[in-house]
Amino acid sequence: MTEYVGAIDQGTTSTRFMIFDHGGNEIARHQLEHEQIMPRAGWVEHSPYEIWERTSSVLKTTLARAGMNGSDLAALGITNQRETTVVWNRKTGRPYYNAIVWQDTRTDSIAKALDSDGRGDVIRRKAGLPPATYFSGGKVQWILENVDGVRAAAEAGDAIFGNTDSWLLWNLTGGPRGGVHVTDVTNASRTMLMNLETLDWDDELLEMFDIPRQMLPEIRPSSDPTLYGHTLEDGPLGAAVPLSAALGDQQAAMVGQVCLAPGEAKNTYGTGNFLLLNTGKELVRSENGLLSTVCYQFGTEAPVYALEGSIAVTGSAVQWLRDQLGIISGASQSEALAREVPDNGGVYFVPAFSGLFAPYWRSDARGAIVGLSRFNTNAHLARATLEAICYQSRDVADAMEKDSGVRLEVLKVDGDVTANDLCMQIQADVLGVPVSRPVVAETTALGAAYAAGLAVGFWKDPEELRKNWNESKRWEPQWSEEQREEGYAGWRKAVTRTLDWVDVK
Repeated sequence: MTEYVGAIDQGTTSTRFMIFDHGGNEIARHQLEHEQIMPRAGWVEHSPYEIWERTSSVLKTTLARAGMNGSDLAALGITNQRETTVVWNRKTGRPYYNAIVWQDTRTDSIAKALDSDGRGDVIRRKAGLPPATYFSGGKVQWILENVDGVRAAAEAGDAIFGNTDSWLLWNLTGGPRGGVHVTDVTNASRTMLMNLETLDWDDELLEMFDIPRQMLPEIRPSSDPTLYGHTLEDGPLGAAVPLSAALGDQQAAMVGQVCLAPGEAKNTYGTGNFLLLNTGKELVRSENGLLSTVCYQFGTEAPVYALEGSIAVTGSAVQWLRDQLGIISGASQSEALAREVPDNGGVYFVPAFSGLFAPYWRSDARGAIVGLSRFNTNAHLARATLEAICYQSRDVADAMEKDSGVRLEVLKVDGDVTANDLCMQIQADVLGVPVSRPVVAETTALGAAYAAGLAVGFWKDPEELRKNWNESKRWEPQWSEEQREEGYAGWRKAVTRTLDWVDVK
């Protein structure tokens, strides 16, 4: 048997390819950013062409760096930015429009209309999601209504939809030359179109969005022993590699963190923050602003569900300090700058650039920096930005405890922001529980590799994956309970200042 498994991690700001060995150790990687296209306020797009080009490039470069061929890979898995919506022509491979990114808010009127006449309750019950700009269904509806020719092409079966996992799977398996049009249950559960109980597209939900069923990909298990297909021998891997797994990025991180038992939780720090709690075979419906979602499905086994708290802007707030304000030259500098002050100096930054996601779900909110005085400096703003990441996670953790009755004992963390020691210490302080980072911090890609390897027998069972998990660092809480509650009260007060800022028609 070949000794390695590959994973494509197609994220919001970049695409990477990573190769892992049987011990879950990274062998090689390459990563490339892609352009963030913002045609107007609230609109965020990506070029599907650029995403495919970047994916092809990182595949070739990683293999070259490792001195490998595609035939050295036992399987290939994909993990991806969820909810980002691509509609393309199945005959030509041409996208009808740019990919509409999960952060995009142009569909706020669609979401509000759904929630004003009772249909929102049906979506919550069947899909486990509130009507929101976040999810794919409204984006598909917007493209059908606003891009010339798409409605007719969809009715004819030529215009097809997918999140970026489907777009890559289709291209990797041949594109117009017979590419497979599939997705997995985790990505499908982020559309507002899939019934969480049947794991199939729901006709009543499709009718609400006026989306033709023939546009939609076939829904498959996250780890599929029957395989989605093989990469093309004349494709970027240069070999027919089994494509055996796909998971939305946050669910992939759950697998990478081996949060495979009910009650286990992780928080991924990327462009946004995503805190998930494994609820096992039980579909828990949130009463406190969280999402019910599919965590994963391995082969023919019953699906495992999760509660999720999705936060739109965390790591991208640091990126905003760098790119828009220019007060830091790189993400790592945010830690050094924030360490220049002992606290936030009374400053709170609520980065509601795309409204507020969990647990508030307020598309009318916009970002605010409050509590400023002449005393404050750019260091206080840098500190407030790191605290915003952590306070938003506390919002979600509190809601999760109310929904599940499970009190976090330790929070497993992963993603780029976990390299920021100060931010992770603040997270432990704000939550009042230890924060634990694994040796392999890129658990999103690792989870996709695990799912792909399980499907082909590279790993025999999930227990084998547990043996690979090792802690790299742990942060213990240092704040007093009084500090913790005083800081959080200030945060909650700041959040109120962001609401009712824009009119949602």
